Amino acid sequence: MNSPTGANEETVTPQEDWWIYRGTGTPHPGIKNLPDTPAWRSFGEFAQDKLLTAPSETSAAATARRLGRLHQAATYQADVKEIQLVNLALHLRRPLLITGKPGVGKSTLAYAVAHELQLGPVLRWSITSRSTLREGLYAYDAIGRLHDAGVRSSTKATEEPAIGKYLRLGPLGTAFLPWRQPRVLLIDEIDKSDIDLPNDLLNVFEEGQYDVPELSRLGPGPLTVMTTDDKGTAQVTDGTVRCAQFPFVVLTSNAEREFPAAFLRRCVRLEVQPPDEHRLAAMVAAHLGGDAPAASARTELITEFLRRQREEGAALANDQLLNALLMAERGLWESDAGRQIVTDVLLRPLSDG
Repeated sequence: MNSPTGANEETVTPQEDWWIYRGTGTPHPGIKNLPDTPAWRSFGEFAQDKLLTAPSETSAAATARRLGRLHQAATYQADVKEIQLVNLALHLRRPLLITGKPGVGKSTLAYAVAHELQLGPVLRWSITSRSTLREGLYAYDAIGRLHDAGVRSSTKATEEPAIGKYLRLGPLGTAFLPWRQPRVLLIDEIDKSDIDLPNDLLNVFEEGQYDVPELSRLGPGPLTVMTTDDKGTAQVTDGTVRCAQFPFVVLTSNAEREFPAAFLRRCVRLEVQPPDEHRLAAMVAAHLGGDAPAASARTELITEFLRRQREEGAALANDQLLNALLMAERGLWESDAGRQIVTDVLLRPLSDG
């Protein structure tokens, strides 16, 4: 066994041989050491030239927001339990269902895994009460195609635009393309969904494939469609998308509802607890640096943040503490009025109306 390195080394026990994700925040090619898929989770063989390579998460098309996500991913402070369960999900090719209070870093864990294992940009699907399985799989602009057909008819054009111009695979649909390495799919706040969506997802998770009827009707053969990735395209053969590697699926929940037993038994379940003082200090040092211009302010605010959570039951997010510390270290902690802004505004409980 080897000792881990990185910003969170004090919070992690020595690495175990079966770990693929180590929780160090340092990118490495460890995904290549992932053992073969269990027979009951294998979805068939693919020729090497048919496998897709994920785009780089630091491509030229990366937005400022995505680059901010990269920083969050690299500085995420994973504890041993989180590392263990991430690796269980990777080995078993099962979704990871993460529950916990808002702001504890549930979704950030998906970005941390994608960053460390170099699996490309995270494919994110944010769930609402109106979300459907079809929305996650693909969107087809039938009206746009009809409009263009009318224009083509009026101008007597003979060439029909390819259907791929009107069909884009969604985050879920893109994740199940035949990637060379598993993509990371974040299904955020699944507890907000319609009651049927979790069971609908099981069909795709268990079969490892889905059909696109609009493509199937055009007959056999490959057709090029757009994907969720920036300027991404892929070929879909015979109207069916089938994965070569089951994606690393992270589903987050604020524990606002219960899920069907059939759904739960197919997931690896992780409950994320609010961080303790040691983990908060490591998180703050990773984001704001180890040398604080106002070290006493950092200590006082971390203590107050934890006190409000434990004694008052206040709903506070980790990024609220970071915001409070940032402004405290920029001078607001030097006056009573500034301190009041920091504690009353930036550390105001999320449950306050």
